[in-house]
Amino acid sequence: MLNPYAQHQVDSPHRIVIVGGGAAGLELATRLGNGVGKRRRAEVILIDRFPTHFWKPLLHEVASGQIDASSHQIDYASHAKWNHFRFEQGALSSIDRERREIVIDETTDSDGRPLLPRRTLAFDTLVLALGSVTNFFSIPGAEQHALTLETVEQAETFRRRLLSSLLRSGHAGAVKTPVSVTVIGGGATGVELAAALRGTAEMVRDYHLASLDPASDIRIRLLEGAPRVLPALPERISLRAQDVLAGLGVEVRLGCRVKSVDADAVSTADGETLASDITIWAAGVEGPAVLRRLEGLPLNRLGQVIVDGSLQIGADSGVYAMGDCAACPAAKGDALVPPRAQAAFQQAVYLADALARRLDGRAVPMFAYRDQGTLISFGRAGAAGALMSELLRRPLFIDGWFAATCYRHLYRRHIMGLTGIKRAVMYAASQWLRERVRPTVKVN
Repeated sequence: MLNPYAQHQVDSPHRIVIVGGGAAGLELATRLGNGVGKRRRAEVILIDRFPTHFWKPLLHEVASGQIDASSHQIDYASHAKWNHFRFEQGALSSIDRERREIVIDETTDSDGRPLLPRRTLAFDTLVLALGSVTNFFSIPGAEQHALTLETVEQAETFRRRLLSSLLRSGHAGAVKTPVSVTVIGGGATGVELAAALRGTAEMVRDYHLASLDPASDIRIRLLEGAPRVLPALPERISLRAQDVLAGLGVEVRLGCRVKSVDADAVSTADGETLASDITIWAAGVEGPAVLRRLEGLPLNRLGQVIVDGSLQIGADSGVYAMGDCAACPAAKGDALVPPRAQAAFQQAVYLADALARRLDGRAVPMFAYRDQGTLISFGRAGAAGALMSELLRRPLFIDGWFAATCYRHLYRRHIMGLTGIKRAVMYAASQWLRERVRPTVKVN
């Protein structure tokens, strides 16, 4: 096989194609665009099925109405123009590794009318950054009846259903029947959403219905199969989360395994049937279905692409995977790099440097993940977490206003990395002004 890094050096620049514009893909495209793209050492192309980028850790805030997603989205086309790469909208259909080509599906508008045709795109280097999708673990009815939080559209669907249910329940002439919301999965997404929902009811009362009682007109239930919420995090954070949820009136059921999901109920393995007006599934993730349809990709049992320490699918293949869709070995032991935003960011930073090194013929080090800790938001109730670094012998637990400030900083760092300091400051200022001239929450 020809060396992919030696191709097109005379006739045209090396072409790097990145599929997926999430936290990892957009970060990588931006860094490469402002590096090898700006110097015309390579042509950088980003592909995504949506026209805009949204930072996935904020989806629970969209679902609970705390933020308006439209004011937090980044338009791929304009961002590409400003950062010296090209954007192509469409979904990945197939990969031909021998011919070094990918096929992008036809793109349609909201009415199903064609926008862009099915097309083929050649590459020298291919990076898969497709993220993850919800894993329903083959639970009957879960995929059909439970909502998920993978996209802005899904978060908006949940928000509208919740708002409609609260308005019907809280109307002064209505028979008082509490709206029952069941969150399945006590990981970060489930805990953060459950904590935010009580505040959502308070906002509906303040902006819509004075007769709505946030304490009694919405029943929030969190189901977790493990002995504690946030089972992947230190126990101290789990205990803090359980205390906050209890204080917010969230019913937490631990060691509770779901047997099936219906349109208006959730059945547990213990034989209990729990009424549920709205059910949301946040119990796990797996690789996107498209990866299972692609030939020649090594996948693990969760459908993630198996990569080596350089994030490649085989030595010198020129095909990489990163972020949630990749099964990447951690620096120590047999563990894999966890599917977290900080891991995606670190892999993007690493791969931007690694690809530039390969183009210059320089040696490339292996990727090493460094756990910097975890922060969990409880909405109006604050945040908590643990910070980690090579200088600390043990995790530094933080709580209260300092933890909430650190949590907000993660998003600001993400925006700053994409837009630079000047644009990030203007972006923050525009959001501050919006909050002063309209409600800080989305109430319709």
